[in-house]
Amino acid sequence: MAKNEKMVEAITSMDEDFAKWYTDIVKKAELIEYTSVKGCMVIRPYGYAIWENMQRILDGMFKETGHENVCMPMFIPESLLNKEKDHVEGFAPEVAWVTYGGNEKLEERLCVRPTSETLFCEHYANIVHSYRDLPKLYNQWVSVVRWEKTTRPFLRSREFLWQEGHTIHATAEEAIEETERMLNVYAKFCEESLAMPVVKGRKTESDKFAGAVATYAIEALMHDGKALQAGTSHYFGDGFAKAFDIQYTDKDNTVKYPHQTSWGVTTRLIGAIIMTHGDDNGLVLPPAVAPVQVVVIPIAQHKEGVIEKAQELCDRLKKAGFRVKLDASENTAGWKFSEYEMKGVPLRVEIGPKDIESNQCVTVTRHDRKKTFVSLDNLEEAVKQELKNVHDGLYAKALENREKRTYSCASIDEIKSALEQNGDGFVKAMWCGDEECEDKVKELTGVGSRCIPFEQENISDKCVCCGKPAKHMVIWGKAY
Repeated sequence: MAKNEKMVEAITSMDEDFAKWYTDIVKKAELIEYTSVKGCMVIRPYGYAIWENMQRILDGMFKETGHENVCMPMFIPESLLNKEKDHVEGFAPEVAWVTYGGNEKLEERLCVRPTSETLFCEHYANIVHSYRDLPKLYNQWVSVVRWEKTTRPFLRSREFLWQEGHTIHATAEEAIEETERMLNVYAKFCEESLAMPVVKGRKTESDKFAGAVATYAIEALMHDGKALQAGTSHYFGDGFAKAFDIQYTDKDNTVKYPHQTSWGVTTRLIGAIIMTHGDDNGLVLPPAVAPVQVVVIPIAQHKEGVIEKAQELCDRLKKAGFRVKLDASENTAGWKFSEYEMKGVPLRVEIGPKDIESNQCVTVTRHDRKKTFVSLDNLEEAVKQELKNVHDGLYAKALENREKRTYSCASIDEIKSALEQNGDGFVKAMWCGDEECEDKVKELTGVGSRCIPFEQENISDKCVCCGKPAKHMVIWGKAY
C-alpha cells in the first residue's frame, strides 16, 4: 500500500471540507454520539478514555503543585451570581436557569453552573478568617453548562467537562505567581503529553475573563490555520473578595482582603488533538493519552501457534506498563489495519508465522506508517522507543505547521496579502494598545487578537492599524 493511499474511504478529506472531516472523525472513531438535546453529546467509552488519561496526568500535576480536589454544587442562586457585576454580565447570555423544583415554582431562580467563582467565594467567606487559613489551593473536576447558540462536538457544547482551579492568597504577588505557574503547567501538559506546541501570553483587556484583572492563555494552531485557546489562567486581584466580603486578619493584626485566581481546561482539548494531529485516515493520538497505545495483530492467525504468540507479546507489553490490545477477531488483517488507523492507535505490532520463525515482529507507527523489524528479545525497549518517536514526530509536524503558517506583518495590507496568499494562520503584528484599533484590525482583515505573547518581538515601531507608537506585539488569528 502506498504511503499516502487513503485507507478509510468513509472520512471526508480535510482539504475538501475541514468541518465535515472533523465531524466524520468524532463519529466514526466512536468518540461521541449526538443526543436529543441540541449541543449536548454522549462521550462514548473511547472518547471518555482519552479524557480519563488527560485527567489522570493533569490531576497528578495539580497535586504536585500542592492543590486539593473539592466539589461544589451544580446550582448557584441568582442573588449569589449577581454579586460581582462584571462577572454576571459576562456570563448572562449563556446561563441556563432552573425555575421549578418538582411542581413548585422556586422563590429564587437557580443558575446551572457555567463556572464556579461565586460558589468558591461564598465558601471562602465562611472558612477564611486568618492569615493561617491561607493559601487555599483548590481544584474540581465537574461539568458546566453554557447555552451556546452554535455548537460543535468537543469544541463548543452546551454541557462540557472540565477542571476549574480556584485559589486564594494573602498577597497579590502570591496570586500572580500562582496564575503564571498554572499557565506553565498547562503549556507543559500540552507539549509533553499532547505533542501540541502552544504560545503563552496575556489576553487583551477586551478579551479577558469577566471579573478578572488579567487573563493569561495558551494558544495552539490547528491544521487549517485557525487558533484554538487550549487553556486559561486568571488573576482576580481582590475584586471578588470585596464583592463577597472575604477578609482575613494578617500577622500585624490588620484586616485585609485576599487575592484570588482561577484556571481551567476542558474536553475541547480532545478537539484540539483531532485538529492538530488527525489526517485523512482518522485520528492520530499522542501516546500519553491514547486509550490503546499498542495494538497487536496476528497475521495468518489460522496457522498454528500464531494467536498464542500474539497473546504472549500482548502480555509482555502489558507487564511492561503499556496499554495494549490484541485483535484476534475474524476480520481480515487489512480491515484491522484500517480500523486502528482510524482510531489513532500510535503503534501497531504485527506477528505472523515467518516472523515467529525469525524471532521478530513488525512495528508500524501510525503518524508516518514507518515499518520496522524488531527482535522479540528486544520488544519492550523497541516499543518504548517507537512511542517516543511517535510523540516527537507529532510535535515536530505540528510545530512545522505553525511555523509555516505564522506571518510577520507591518501593515493592514500586509496582513490581508499574507492571509490571501498563504491561508489562515497566526499573524504577528504590532499594536498601540487601543481597543478601537484592535476592533478595526478584525473588521478589516478578519483576524482577532489571540494574545500578547510573553516572548515579544519588534516587528516595527508602529501600530499595524493607526501608525501610532506600538506598545506590544500581538498574535492575531481566526479562532474556534
